[in-house]
Amino acid sequence: MMGQLTARGHELTSSPAEADAIVVNTCSFIDPAKQESVETILEMAEYKKTGRARRLIVAGCLVERYRGDIRVQIPEVDAVLGTNELDSIIDLCEGAASEPGAAEPYLYHDLTPRILATPRHYAYVKINEGCDHPCTFCVIPQFRGSFRSRRFESVIHEATDLFAQGVREINLIGQDTTAYGDDLGIQDGLAALLERLDQIETDHPKWVRFLYCYPNRITRRLLDVIAAGESLTKYIDMPLQHASASVLKRMKRGAGGDIFLKTLDKIRAAIPGVAIRTSMIVGFPGETEKDFEELCAFVEAAQFDRLGVFSYSDEETSASFHLDGKVDKRTIYNRKRRLLALQRKISRRMNRRWVGREVDVLIEGPSPESELVWQARTATQAPDIDGVCYLEDAGDPAPRPGQIRRMRVTRAHDYDLIGDLIDEAPAWQPSAPAVNLFPIIQSSAGHPRQHQ
Repeated sequence: MMGQLTARGHELTSSPAEADAIVVNTCSFIDPAKQESVETILEMAEYKKTGRARRLIVAGCLVERYRGDIRVQIPEVDAVLGTNELDSIIDLCEGAASEPGAAEPYLYHDLTPRILATPRHYAYVKINEGCDHPCTFCVIPQFRGSFRSRRFESVIHEATDLFAQGVREINLIGQDTTAYGDDLGIQDGLAALLERLDQIETDHPKWVRFLYCYPNRITRRLLDVIAAGESLTKYIDMPLQHASASVLKRMKRGAGGDIFLKTLDKIRAAIPGVAIRTSMIVGFPGETEKDFEELCAFVEAAQFDRLGVFSYSDEETSASFHLDGKVDKRTIYNRKRRLLALQRKISRRMNRRWVGREVDVLIEGPSPESELVWQARTATQAPDIDGVCYLEDAGDPAPRPGQIRRMRVTRAHDYDLIGDLIDEAPAWQPSAPAVNLFPIIQSSAGHPRQHQ
């Protein structure tokens, strides 16, 4: 949306008080996301009274779910924009058209105007949209539609352009990246895509990562490609959701802890040093204390590098809403705390293994917590969701965001690493980072660092 607006000649501002039009991009996947989205809309509505704003547009998943209610209950909203209607953003901001009607399933491509909403040294690239999995807790297929992949060369062209613009790390995303290419007739599509991305020539080191793989879609070829790829991060993000076979059956995901442990062994054998992240849902309808204890035992056996824990959210449009055996909120809260406490101990043990080692890190910049401390990430720390590295000795001259440098780990915390840069500043330097201005107030629930 930002890319289309700037291509039209509109100026972006980071201050909603100075904006003529404000767009709130929303999420409604779980209750906290809905609440934060609504609060953000109400906050931005005040700028129609106190600022320059003449148009307030609400976009995203909340629109797909409550299109009519938004306009009735929040009359300050001038227009709504669903997930398949993004091409109408210019007309709605300019007030030149009524709200769009039914639209074809949306999927951007390499020629779609784009402005990075991230620091310029890393970027997210969506390789597919929608989902065909029948998970009972998920409403994404209702909002995003059926699974569809971007054209192979479209992804390659976008990645090549991003690397040429100074991006050092590309993160491939989609509701299920491991299904990439199925609808295009590409066998082992994700493996083929990663192999091609690894071959892109750059005048600087680069990292390529993919997120959100489905456990039964991890093929031997995919693992071999990751292991061999020089720029492919040794990192697997594989949301398992639970370990109890009975809970997984009610989720319509299948398998169980024993099968998952075999998958983890296969991954670790194929990719030495791989970091594995997963996410779990606690309090799913029908989850007994025995099921939860089975989940805890599985997490202890699996020894994940990263683990996110989500409280089950009873969404009225999901299939799980109609299941019996609902778990009360207090029990869900306590189970989440117990699982996070268990993972915290595991993460601390895993991090302590890094002390004394030397590792490549991507420089992020001064830490948001203190300008005196610099922040970086290893290739096994994904942006926004994992821990980070803090540099006690950043050297002289100071590093620049986007450099990939060498760090010696000196200490380890539960989720973060502490270290010193030990190499010389490279002759090649990233260009000064561009200022990213955000006219679009994006809403998302929770802080990702809460779920390790």
